[in-house]
Amino acid sequence: MTPRGTVVACKSWDPIGYLRSHNRKNMGQRDLSALRKDYVRSELDMDAIGEDPFGLFHDWFSEAEKADLIEPHAMSLTTVGSFSLATRIVLLRSFDRDGFVFYTNYNSRKAMDLERDPRTALCFFWPELERQVRVEGKAEKTTASESDAYFATRPRESQIGAWSSDQSRPVESRVQLDERYQRWQDRFKEADPIPRPLHWGGYRVRPVRIEFWQGRPNRMHDRIVFEHFGEAGWERLRVQP
Repeated sequence: MTPRGTVVACKSWDPIGYLRSHNRKNMGQRDLSALRKDYVRSELDMDAIGEDPFGLFHDWFSEAEKADLIEPHAMSLTTVGSFSLATRIVLLRSFDRDGFVFYTNYNSRKAMDLERDPRTALCFFWPELERQVRVEGKAEKTTASESDAYFATRPRESQIGAWSSDQSRPVESRVQLDERYQRWQDRFKEADPIPRPLHWGGYRVRPVRIEFWQGRPNRMHDRIVFEHFGEAGWERLRVQP
């Protein structure tokens, strides 16, 4: 027994921490079968969409921009690693008939993957429009002049960030990361413009297959695929959902 009058030290009560721990321990298997949505907004008609995948993508992207989506240019990028596949979200910065362009650190994991194996896949998902676009192809570096031109349009803070981050490398703490940024900020205090680091630049994904998906009722979605066959150009076909 503790003698009367003795002060006993105890841990402070943390209700939020307790609830988090309790919920995780009792999480179990979640049943998500009731989460479903029927798609009724639109349809894909072969005659209406034409035979040019880039023209169709341009139209869809314009509609996504007009719909005021948060980031219509966000796309998943999948690469082939040494032992596994990896997917992450990157931002589309330009597109034309030569392909889809994004920018990154050439020392990052994604860039290392693409150096080993340029095969890649992109995916755009615009749930508000009930649409998805999948792109398969090969990535190649943009020219230095293209990378320079885009880098010059970035906010100054983002330009400094490109110098500050050894992307995908371990760092001891957020404090150390912020200190790195501050050092580069001090270094470029008088610089105008800030030059592009040689380890930073763009990739262009040249597609060989583009699939347009439009949600339809009863999960009977529309899927139109364009496949590229060299000089023969693009072949269009409808596939089952």
